Amino acid sequence: MNNTYTFKYYRHHFTMGIIRLLVLLNVLCFGLVNGQIQNYNVLDFDATGDGQTDDSNAFVKTWNAACGGGGDIHISILLIPAGRTFLIQPVVFNGPCRSSNTKVQLEGVIVAPSNKEAWSNPNSRMWIKFSAVIGLVIVGSGTINGRGSSFWEQHLKASQRPTSLHISKCDNLIISGITSIDSPKNHISIATCTNVAVSNIGLFAPEDSPNTDGIDISRSTNVNIFDSTIQTGDDCIAINTGNTNINITRINCGPGHGISVGSLGVNGGNAAVSDVQVTQCTFNQTMNGARIKTWPGGQGYARNISFENITLINAKNPIIIDQQYIDKGRVYSAERSAVAISNIKFIDFRGTTSKKNAIKIDCSATTRCKDVLMNGINITMADGKQPRVDCKNVDGKSEDTILTHDCFDNV
Repeated sequence: MNNTYTFKYYRHHFTMGIIRLLVLLNVLCFGLVNGQIQNYNVLDFDATGDGQTDDSNAFVKTWNAACGGGGDIHISILLIPAGRTFLIQPVVFNGPCRSSNTKVQLEGVIVAPSNKEAWSNPNSRMWIKFSAVIGLVIVGSGTINGRGSSFWEQHLKASQRPTSLHISKCDNLIISGITSIDSPKNHISIATCTNVAVSNIGLFAPEDSPNTDGIDISRSTNVNIFDSTIQTGDDCIAINTGNTNINITRINCGPGHGISVGSLGVNGGNAAVSDVQVTQCTFNQTMNGARIKTWPGGQGYARNISFENITLINAKNPIIIDQQYIDKGRVYSAERSAVAISNIKFIDFRGTTSKKNAIKIDCSATTRCKDVLMNGINITMADGKQPRVDCKNVDGKSEDTILTHDCFDNV
């Protein structure tokens, strides 16, 4: 880690605010009153915790005991104690569990194998996976270290690298306090979950690490992510297809590629994203800020999306809608359809950009972008000059007298 990266990483541990405490109290309150908590320490199931010995089997045995515990137990706690480092290979923790809440208390450090060749399955697409665990709680001040550098150095495609923490079909999910560093690919994936709260976490990877998204969300509903720091080599948060009612608040993002809706509609796919609110976030030296990206030829919709009260610190592309998105290595094909983008709000953006063409709304002539609102856009370049706005095939309005007013074809 360089000095800036190290400082930001350790500074995160001093910002575990009152929300994390309230989350823990809420989860534990019923069990404490009724004496229905059972602890399962991985050390009691033969984990070594020396950072060298493979503790995968010990973790699985501990999980099986915690998840299978029932009777009068309301909360089962799998404890990963502080002061120890646990090496684990790719592992899956399956539900359903018998207790109404299963809690993973991460206080120590979990590390992946030291390099790609040391993985038991080098082709694994996930390192740690939780599946079908209703009421899963992952909390603590511990760290997950994906040791991703060996994957990055081999210049492997994203599809050839694993996600550090993948969570699927886990309704009523809580994640709070933990830190993830150096994931080979994205740090956290949340898929097919309903009612999710993620708070006070830190996700860190070098700025040049490829595809190390902070949080990827897909096919999920009622997801709340707040009060967290994400500094990676790709999107801080990516909102993929199948999502509705996503709330993102007070995220410190950067370096990275901002907060993105998409990409949507790849290979002619039918996308559906709605009711996304991003508020009170900071983009610090990011490649992008607020971004919506869709592939030409896609279908479906992205609608009811708002970015409000945003702080910019030398963000390269503070506002961008790209309906002509083409990823590296792909060939452009003739556009016959496009994901419909409508009811989009960019409100109260303030700060600086490092790029002259700071705002780009590049929409499709096939569907156009409709009902786009841009108000309170106060963006300047570092030298104080006014940046440019580039808009195409967009209908909407702005009350601003400079910068964004001339963006819309229907004004």
